[in-house]
Amino acid sequence: MNGSMIDVPTPDGVADCYLSMSDRPGTHPGVLFMIDAIGLRDRIKEMADRIAADGYTVLAPNVFYRAGRAPLWETPDLNDSEARGAFFATIGPLMGSLTAERVRADGAAYVAKLAELSPGPVGITGYCLGGRLGWIIAADQADRVAALGGFHTGRMVTEDADSPHLLAPQVKARVYWGHADEDESMSSEHIRTLDAAMDAAAITHTTELYAGAHHGYTMSDMGAYNEAASERHFRALADLLATTLPAAT
Repeated sequence: MNGSMIDVPTPDGVADCYLSMSDRPGTHPGVLFMIDAIGLRDRIKEMADRIAADGYTVLAPNVFYRAGRAPLWETPDLNDSEARGAFFATIGPLMGSLTAERVRADGAAYVAKLAELSPGPVGITGYCLGGRLGWIIAADQADRVAALGGFHTGRMVTEDADSPHLLAPQVKARVYWGHADEDESMSSEHIRTLDAAMDAAAITHTTELYAGAHHGYTMSDMGAYNEAASERHFRALADLLATTLPAAT
């Protein structure tokens, strides 16, 4: 694998991003990797490398670049309640600063960079917060995004007037959701509401519930990690990308 940090200009500055490129000969479709709220770190790079090894060009941006270059903090021990509270108090404002307008602007820059590296449609994979950001980008860049995979993604359905699920009519991508069944941020009622919105918008989609999995199940550096669920997610993502993107040759 060929992995390196690169800078991607955005309307608000420069996003530091991890780029992983397959060393297979031939063309490699682009995949945008939208990270979780814990930040751009070694686990994200490992996952990006694994996806790239299947024949893709993977770009994983530091979505919090406005606050500085990654790493912005040491990976926290979320099993410690005091450390967890302090950490989320720190990142709460950063997460809140990612308005839909900013996400769309950043997403356009990330998709444009992938187009430079690998022309053609792109796929998006997103985790926790990143699944929601990926959905917003898929809606905004509908003619460029062919696939979206969202894993342990929360807050897709809210009481707000701009609840993410309401973007369904703008999404053209094939969509896969791998929900954790122990995730308070995405209840069974929320899942049904999201599915109904996708059905009404005629989105080709698959929704699966990962039994026994908690929010964050793919992240091996977090306490919620579930190896079986994580491996299942990699298989589902590989199938989604193989189905929707030009064959990597």
